[in-house]
Amino acid sequence: MEGAALMSDGGAELLSLLATALAASTPLVYAAVGETLTERAGVINLSAEGAMMLSAMVGFAAALSTGSVLAGFAAAAATGALVALVVAIGGIYLGRSQIAVGFVLAMLCADLSSVLGGPYVRVPGPTVPAASIPVLRDVPLVGPLLFQSDPLVYGSYVLVACAWLFLYRTRAGLLLRAVGEQPAAAHARGAHVTRVRTAATLVGGALVGLAGAAYSLDFKAGWSHRHTAGYGWIALAIVIFGGFHPVRAALGAYLFGVLSSAASLGQSALPSVPTQVFSVAPFALMIAVLGLTSSGLLERASALLPSAARRPLLRAFDATPPAALGQPYPADDGAEERSRGMDQRAR
Repeated sequence: MEGAALMSDGGAELLSLLATALAASTPLVYAAVGETLTERAGVINLSAEGAMMLSAMVGFAAALSTGSVLAGFAAAAATGALVALVVAIGGIYLGRSQIAVGFVLAMLCADLSSVLGGPYVRVPGPTVPAASIPVLRDVPLVGPLLFQSDPLVYGSYVLVACAWLFLYRTRAGLLLRAVGEQPAAAHARGAHVTRVRTAATLVGGALVGLAGAAYSLDFKAGWSHRHTAGYGWIALAIVIFGGFHPVRAALGAYLFGVLSSAASLGQSALPSVPTQVFSVAPFALMIAVLGLTSSGLLERASALLPSAARRPLLRAFDATPPAALGQPYPADDGAEERSRGMDQRAR
């Protein structure tokens, strides 16, 4: 009886750990899926770190001023889309380096959030209310894990499913992926490359903005200096770890959530260890996993496995980026003429 009680307590702790990790990683799911859509279209938006931080501040300020959480999320999404619009103008229409434009914006928006957010530091404000789903919340194991949270968590489930359906089951999703892989060929088939890339960049930016508001209005309620520091870069890393696939990106976000929750438990169990170790451990472990999957080490190690097991493993951790990622269109002076010639021949 005592052993069964201990097992029951252990199972409850594990379930609580997983539920906490699931909720804590939800903002990263929004940001990672948004950046996945953007990069699938061939655009690198490195402003995610600063955009998330500025959106968190704007979302909290708007919610506090209006008393409406929905207004806060709308303002945050608009802020993220506005930052992404600058990336689109500089990287898509002006042909500047997308990496340079995004990196400068990341630093600018981070500092701007600190300057503009001064009056809101540690000020209590509205938060997203909890909303468990009747019937589903009572399902053993699955109910407490998935359906006893709040609308943001449930929305992340829908977002991941919709992103997968859009990219792999719709003509528009196929067009977006074609623009990211072979923009000249997509243009020859009638696609307006710059419009598709701009739309994907704006939608991705809006989702990054929602991720920022998810922190300041829910999971790290309130606003403080550098409130979401580091999470934007982690979202970008998760996109690579997820192989530019929305479902795998979401799994990467959940992995980071589990690492963060485990670090919190480790801090309680080992009070003699400096707290800074546990604070940075999830970031370090995520970078290590990213390095393992992106450096070829996993491929070399998988050579020891039978081919039947090696192929699914490599496919699951494939991190090959879109072929035209970061390349302006037309990529050189003759690309536009060639694409026009292909278009005329296709007609």
